[in-house]
Amino acid sequence: MIKAKIIGAGGFGGVGIIELLTSHPEVEIETLVAIENVGNPISDTYPHLKGFCDLVIHPPTDPETEKPVDIVFLATPDGVGMKLAENELKKGAKVIDYSGDFRFNTTEAYADYAGRLGCPTEHLAANLLPETVYGLAELHRDKINQETKLIGNPGCFAVSCLLGLAPAVQSSLITTDSIICDCKTGISGAGKKPSPTFHYPMRYENMNAYKLAGHQHVCEVEHELGLLADKEIKITFTSQVVPICRGIMSTLYGTLTNQISEDDIINIYKEFYGSDGFVQIYPSTAAIGTQNVRGSNNCNIVISVDKRTSRLRIVSYIDNLLKGQAGSALQNMNIIFGLPEKTGLDRPAMYP
Repeated sequence: MIKAKIIGAGGFGGVGIIELLTSHPEVEIETLVAIENVGNPISDTYPHLKGFCDLVIHPPTDPETEKPVDIVFLATPDGVGMKLAENELKKGAKVIDYSGDFRFNTTEAYADYAGRLGCPTEHLAANLLPETVYGLAELHRDKINQETKLIGNPGCFAVSCLLGLAPAVQSSLITTDSIICDCKTGISGAGKKPSPTFHYPMRYENMNAYKLAGHQHVCEVEHELGLLADKEIKITFTSQVVPICRGIMSTLYGTLTNQISEDDIINIYKEFYGSDGFVQIYPSTAAIGTQNVRGSNNCNIVISVDKRTSRLRIVSYIDNLLKGQAGSALQNMNIIFGLPEKTGLDRPAMYP
C-alpha cells in the first residue's frame, strides 16, 4: 500500500483528498497534519468522514508527523509548501503541492505570481524549482512519471482555461492576441476560512468580479499557452464569484484564423485529448452545466463557432475542488506510482 500524509488536512483541499483516498484501493492514509482541531479525529470536524477516516489530527510539531511516507499532499496556502517540501523529499517522499509555490520553474516566474497575490516574491526553496513539474496531466503527461518527485498542482481557474484553450492554441485555430477568459467560480474557491466578503448575506443573490488588476492564475495560463504556441501570449482574464457552492464555468473567446466548422473543431479537440479519460467534448447544442461535473474529476468542454463574428467560443466546466484541486492531485499521484489514472477517480458526477 502507498502510505500518504496530508498536511493542511482540515481545509477544503485536505478534506477533498481524504474523501478520494478513503476509496482508493492502493493507498492508506498514514498521517493527518493541521494547525486547528489538533488531537481530535478528523471525523469530529467533518462528520461525513465517520467510519471512513477517523485519524487524529496532529500539529506540525508532533514527532508523529515525521514518520516516513510515500506521498505527501501539501494542501496548504501559498508560502507554506516551499518551507516543507525539501524536508519531505529528503525523507524519500513524493510531494504534490496545491499552492502556487511549485507551479513555475524559475524565480522570475514565481515572483510575478507572488506579486499578484501580495506575497513576498522571494522563493525560499528556489533550488527545487528546476525539478518541479506543472501538474496538469493532460498537457504534461510526458513529464509526469515514476521519476517525478515534486509536482505543483495547477490553479483551478487555470485548469478550466487551459483545457478549454490548449487544442485551439496548438492548432492555431485562433489568433493568440484575441483570447478572452470570462470565468465564474463557486464560493468554495475562497477556501474554508470565513471572511466578511464571503459571509452569507454578502454572497446570497450576489455575484461580482474581483482581482481585476490581475489574477494570479493568469501567470500559469499565459505561460502554458505560450509553450503550446511557441511565443509569448497575453490574455484578458476576468474572474467572478457566483452564489453556488462549487464549480467553475469558463467562457473562452478567440478570433478564428480561418473559416472552419464547429464539427471540424470538435474533431480537432477529440483528437487532441485522444483517450484522456477526464475530458469530454460537446457541441454547442449540449444542455450541460456545472452540475454535470460536480463531484467528479471531469472537464466538460462545449465548442461553439459564432459565424457572424468569426469567433470561437469555448465553455469549460470543472468542479473547482476536484478537477481544480484534489482530483488533479490524485490523478498526478496515480501516474507517479504507475497506476491507471482513473484509480479512485472513476465515478460519475453527483446528480442533482
